[in-house]
Amino acid sequence: MKSFGVTDRGKVRAENQDSFAIERIESRECLAAVLCDGMGGENAGSIASTLASKIFISYFVDRIMASRAKNPDLKRHMVNACKKANDIVYSYSCFSTDYTGMGTTLVAAAMMGSQAVIANVGDSRAYHISRKRIVQVTKDHSYVQTLIDKGILTPEQAKRHPKKNSIMRALGVDETVECDTFTQKMAKGERILLCSDGLTNFLTDEEIFKTSQQFKLPEELSRRLVDMVLERGASDNVTAVVLSR
Repeated sequence: MKSFGVTDRGKVRAENQDSFAIERIESRECLAAVLCDGMGGENAGSIASTLASKIFISYFVDRIMASRAKNPDLKRHMVNACKKANDIVYSYSCFSTDYTGMGTTLVAAAMMGSQAVIANVGDSRAYHISRKRIVQVTKDHSYVQTLIDKGILTPEQAKRHPKKNSIMRALGVDETVECDTFTQKMAKGERILLCSDGLTNFLTDEEIFKTSQQFKLPEELSRRLVDMVLERGASDNVTAVVLSR
């Protein structure tokens, strides 16, 4: 298993409110990664995303290491890690009025053997990339996604909608949060891409897939995807994390 991540504040934003973390648990042959895209005034967004990514990955790794099960329950530990991260960010937001309303998206993946478990809150995405296709595993918790689900907008129209960045669910905003989870089978050489909306607002799924066919290694692919967004103006922070079996 291999992994790599790249983040950039982009060409317009003054700071980078994206954050990611990757951990390899050698003793359990497990690879885990998390990506967060913060929101909030001043530096509250970057604090929220950094806190969430660090708390999530440290809690998850601790639980996997402490588990006596031959095959740890990845889904349960990821859900609990998400709850723990939410608790910390929410408590922090209550500490000072400067941080009121701070929050972050979260998308994470844990790979063990031929299985990957993915969790998400918000509109940061996870994609499964095989030799023949790319599939969006997660579903955005966004206003435009609700319009797509109702048949009011097409996915292409949603990309141009004035409220395309309005999310309906975020970590740290409320005392409790629900994360979605997905299980994905992984064949040898297949990859999971975690990315913030700063990437998907500039690149189509087809462009991501075509690039993945040219750049096989996680480091090559993540760097190239971010570079493509930077070449197109990068009006938002952009982050790409790639895990490969």
